[in-house]
Amino acid sequence: MHGIRGQIFCCLRFLIWESALVKRTCSLLALWAVAFVPLAAHAAVVAANSIPDGTYTVKVVKVVDPKHVDVVLDNGQEAVLPAGRANVDFGKLQANDQMKLSLIGGNVMVFMDLTSH
Repeated sequence: MHGIRGQIFCCLRFLIWESALVKRTCSLLALWAVAFVPLAAHAAVVAANSIPDGTYTVKVVKVVDPKHVDVVLDNGQEAVLPAGRANVDFGKLQANDQMKLSLIGGNVMVFMDLTSH
């Protein structure tokens, strides 16, 4: 009788230890995800002045204010672009709009909304 109780106790002790190990592993994975996923998401954001001058077709993420727009370029990079002239106004743009723009020195000199509203 004592041998069976010992075996049952040993099995229960193993299951409890295994359960604790699984819980600890899951907790560490969750902590890792919370800590590093936001860093990976922000890794693609680039400074506007680091983008070469040229004409780009971009997707609007959001309009920060009438003089700044957050966009995603075709290569997946995200940037907040400022207006380069007084007459450039992003106020009528909406999230997910496609736009074509000319960028000089990191500033939007002219743009055209390609999305029909």
